[in-house]
Amino acid sequence: MPKECGSMALVPIGEIHSPYKRLEDIPGQGRLSQEICEIDVFPEYAFGLKDIEQCSYLFILLWMHLGDRRRLMATPPISHKEHGVFATRSPGRPNPIALDIVELLDVKGNRLTVRGMDALDGTILLDIKPYSPEMDCINYM
Repeated sequence: MPKECGSMALVPIGEIHSPYKRLEDIPGQGRLSQEICEIDVFPEYAFGLKDIEQCSYLFILLWMHLGDRRRLMATPPISHKEHGVFATRSPGRPNPIALDIVELLDVKGNRLTVRGMDALDGTILLDIKPYSPEMDCINYM
């Protein structure tokens, strides 16, 4: 049973434009793709992009609108074995939120040009955060 979370509400801040028109077109991992994508931030949020050109890489949070929210098990292509969705990157999950790390190539107004996405064309943008190798990269010994 869902717990009451007060006034929790997600607000779309933009839209993704990608060459992936069908689910079958999306690569298994966006970071391995050389395809160029564009992120349109809605005009009312454009001021939030100030100084973003200083970032080489970005975390992009997306809403996978076609994900099956009832799924709790998934079989990743590299495993061929069923796992709980929280141990996978499956789009089918209770909250179909995706996280991409993309290379920022260009900024023109409220449009970002990036490489490394695996989002369907028209996917809703939830948030953008800077990627910092010093803070975000875990070095294994």
